[in-house]
Amino acid sequence: MAPPITAKYDWILALTTIAFVFSSFGNGANDVANSYATSVAAKTLTMVQVGFLSIITEFVGAVALGARVTSTIKNGIISINRFQEDGVHPGTLMLAMGCAEVGSATWLMVATRMGFPVSTTQTVVGALIGVGFASGAPIKWAWDKGSVSQVAASWAIAPLLAAAFSAVLFGTLKYGVLERKDSFKMAMRVIPFYFAFTASILALFIVVEAPTAPSLEEFGAGKAAGIILGVFFGVLAIVYVFFMPFFERKLIRKDPRLRIWHVPLGPLLRKENVSLYFPGKGEEYVVNYYEDAYGEVRAGRHDEEKVRRRSAEGAHAASEDGIQKPDNNNGHAPAKLPEDHEKALSLEERSKEDAAAAAPLTRRRRNEPYERWITPVKGLSWANPQRWWGYFKFGLLHGVTVDVITHDSELLQAIHARAHRYDVRVEHLWTYCQVISAMMMSIAHGSNDVANAVGPWAAVYETYQKGAVETKAPTPVWFLVVAGLLLGLGFWFYGYHIMRALGNKITQMSPTRGFSVELGAAITVLLASRLSLPVSTTQCLTGGVMGVALMNYDFGAVNWRQLGWIFSGWVLTLPSAGLISGLLCVMALNTPHF
Repeated sequence: MAPPITAKYDWILALTTIAFVFSSFGNGANDVANSYATSVAAKTLTMVQVGFLSIITEFVGAVALGARVTSTIKNGIISINRFQEDGVHPGTLMLAMGCAEVGSATWLMVATRMGFPVSTTQTVVGALIGVGFASGAPIKWAWDKGSVSQVAASWAIAPLLAAAFSAVLFGTLKYGVLERKDSFKMAMRVIPFYFAFTASILALFIVVEAPTAPSLEEFGAGKAAGIILGVFFGVLAIVYVFFMPFFERKLIRKDPRLRIWHVPLGPLLRKENVSLYFPGKGEEYVVNYYEDAYGEVRAGRHDEEKVRRRSAEGAHAASEDGIQKPDNNNGHAPAKLPEDHEKALSLEERSKEDAAAAAPLTRRRRNEPYERWITPVKGLSWANPQRWWGYFKFGLLHGVTVDVITHDSELLQAIHARAHRYDVRVEHLWTYCQVISAMMMSIAHGSNDVANAVGPWAAVYETYQKGAVETKAPTPVWFLVVAGLLLGLGFWFYGYHIMRALGNKITQMSPTRGFSVELGAAITVLLASRLSLPVSTTQCLTGGVMGVALMNYDFGAVNWRQLGWIFSGWVLTLPSAGLISGLLCVMALNTPHF
């Protein structure tokens, strides 16, 4: 039973609870999609797979690792003293936090619909700034941890740091593996070490970044180093025993029946005739990661055109030399074609293997959700159960079955054509590292950013229950359970907007690129955390995509318009969320009443 001083404000609690649902939903739709966008764009995971994974990883992050004490005034952006002046005003605090929740939820839903990958932390900060202006509470502007000036600085700090780390990571892959003469052979040699390195970095990420974990100083550098080395060598052993036989059979013997659940067979997969449980179907042993929904491959076409042009020019020059000049070998040796000619032939063969050239008349795209489920039943009567079933499937599955990979824009097709294309067998090896890094990023998001939605709601709930202003509220586990589920559901139904905006819409994505982006973002967050720099996971991932795209050494391989659009979303976040929450709060505080 609530105390009399706050019992009359139960309507504020009810409205804040509704806003909390939308805030968590929007948080999941926007930020969870960021974690998995490159994995889907690279065709490492499907939208349905990510839908289920996101529900699990966000729930685990929020409930198992989520903060048990949530600060009601996020990052100390506004001072709580304003609500304690001239006596206690718990109702005013409830109103202010409720308006902040509404402002945050509204902007997240609008930003997601518009395709703005924004920081949910900065959204809450903007909402609290608006509330601070409306209530007259002091706002922290000076350069200090969590201040407004540091949040603004993160718009440049986060993407540039992540771009640098991701570019370096992809650079080591590009020159160490992808562009080697026998790239697949080199990839098979180094992939165990990439597995181990990825796992150890992400283990450190969890140890340092989980809100419930002690600081690195408290934990001890020795223990942290022990965990990193233990994970590194443990994963290395697992890869050599179980994964290498799997890769040999799948990619060298080209066994199309092999699936990820056959990894535990380990050394048995080296046998000539091995019995596989639940064997896969189809004849495709590896996915073409550069193919769109039409079966077309754009990546690498610019390179092919340049090589063909140089090859034709070289062949023409060699032919003229052969006619005009005597042969040094007494006419017995034919003029040698330039090496580019061989490279052109190699690229041409790869184009055929990748099914790069499909005739425009035969282009066919798989049906989108509306065509799959609504069109067939549209003419049926509402009394027919099939029509209801069709609409039900459309509502339930639309968000995870819509195509977010293919973009029919001529501009984007030209951008994708300028990206380099590599051996799909090599790309396949890095899909596993990419999935692990994406899951860890999602778990970290669930553990850290769940407080963005829960914080204001927890403040209103605890203040309502105790009848006094609460600056620190112990967060009940059921709060985190609800928030964790809503984060996953937000992605399932609404996250495809961000998937479409952050994946192939910036550059052509592939597993090696996606892996570099995600691990580069994780390293950036780790480093920035140690240096007390304000960074957003969203901005780190966006910067990572830009850094990897620039490793094509071609500004034309980057969609600068899309990056400008995303950056404008970051700039708009603070004033938009602040304006919504501030206007609501100032109107509520100054409403005439009887």
